[in-house]
Amino acid sequence: MKYLKHFKTVTYHKWLVLQGCFAVGLYVQGLTHDLSKYSPSEFLVGAKYYQGTRSPNNAEREDIGYSSAWLHHKGRNKHHYEYWMDYSMDGAASVLIPVPMPRKYIVEMFMDRIAACKIYKKNIYTDASALDYYQRSKGKNIMHPNTAADLEMLLMMLAQKGEKETFSFIKNEFLKG
Repeated sequence: MKYLKHFKTVTYHKWLVLQGCFAVGLYVQGLTHDLSKYSPSEFLVGAKYYQGTRSPNNAEREDIGYSSAWLHHKGRNKHHYEYWMDYSMDGAASVLIPVPMPRKYIVEMFMDRIAACKIYKKNIYTDASALDYYQRSKGKNIMHPNTAADLEMLLMMLAQKGEKETFSFIKNEFLKG
């Protein structure tokens, strides 16, 4: 039963992101969003740790100390800021640093956060939910400052002006800038 529930959750999440991406003109990203979640490396682990109230990746981390599904996922999906890490060429030591994300992936990340909040918050979701979630982890993420500023601006706009106006801004201004 957990396998079916996990499948439904992943598929509904994909559907919500697809709707958001289509609304702003990101058709290919909407169609291909999170396809790796159906791969055995991610799907079987997600079903095993499925709870329905939070990401199964967190449950896997609590159980074994890391999330194998997340390590697989973030390396294959450009809408995660963790994908955008590279080695610095500055100095003698090699250090991983965040690099700026292209705006189309920032928008997909934004849509991903909205969808996740809608799924896990259910009937208590508001347009401020994704911003609230972001603010709880702010300062803990290793995200390029430009990426963080763009994401935060979109989340604040969503909280203050709603989806319709924010999506219009993304389509007509943000993605063109």
